[in-house]
Amino acid sequence: MRHSRHGPALFAILMSVLVAQAAHAEAFKETVEADVSTRSVAITSSFTGTEILIFGTVENSNQPSAEAGTYDVVVVVEGTPVPQIVRKKSNLFGLWINTRAMRFASFPSYYAIASTRPIDEIADKTALNKLEIGFDYIRMVPAGAGTRYGPDDPKVVAEYRASAIRLKQRERLYVTADYGVTFIGRSLFRSTISLPPNVPVGPLTTRVFLFRDGQMLSQYKSQVTLERAGIERFLYESAYYRPLLYGVATVLVAAAAGLAAAFGVKRLGF
Repeated sequence: MRHSRHGPALFAILMSVLVAQAAHAEAFKETVEADVSTRSVAITSSFTGTEILIFGTVENSNQPSAEAGTYDVVVVVEGTPVPQIVRKKSNLFGLWINTRAMRFASFPSYYAIASTRPIDEIADKTALNKLEIGFDYIRMVPAGAGTRYGPDDPKVVAEYRASAIRLKQRERLYVTADYGVTFIGRSLFRSTISLPPNVPVGPLTTRVFLFRDGQMLSQYKSQVTLERAGIERFLYESAYYRPLLYGVATVLVAAAAGLAAAFGVKRLGF
């Protein structure tokens, strides 16, 4: 059997063409580039909440206009995961008291979702669960034997999970905006996320996802830091890092306030 001398050369040319086509396709792949309006938010005694602006663009956009709906964008802002105990009250002899509890190892202290439309219309449950997008897919793992039924009972876990999310929503720490992301051009988009006055201090992780026809094309991640400032920071650091001195100073201030009040009362003749 005779082998063509041109076989290796043809194979090399074919591979070069395929590599070039792959590189060309990668160069024109749609990706999301985004940023936030601020990287740091100061928490002071006068803090009444604030808003952060998240904006970005779709690189290599094929969308003909802002209204075309070719792409979907989902913005997720998460607070630091913290442990949480969820308690259940029962009516015993006319009194509502805590009778059961379940402890979750950790779940986000703050969670906000904004999207171009409802997330269940953007992607299927499998994709949303994998990316942890949506209240139903937040990672919440029960820890320890929290109820008499045990944390392994799916119905009990689901009940406490739903209760925990309802409590966070009531405190405005878990929020959603189905049409909170808007395109302002073929590729430019923006979204505003509200932070309530009771938002926990710490880093916030911002994730931006780009979808098309239910498929996640690209994502972006950044952080916004919430930090105490002014007298709040001084008091917090004193109490946390110098508890003995903080305690002594608190007693002295209280004693001084009491003496001042007693002196004022005596001077007024009461």
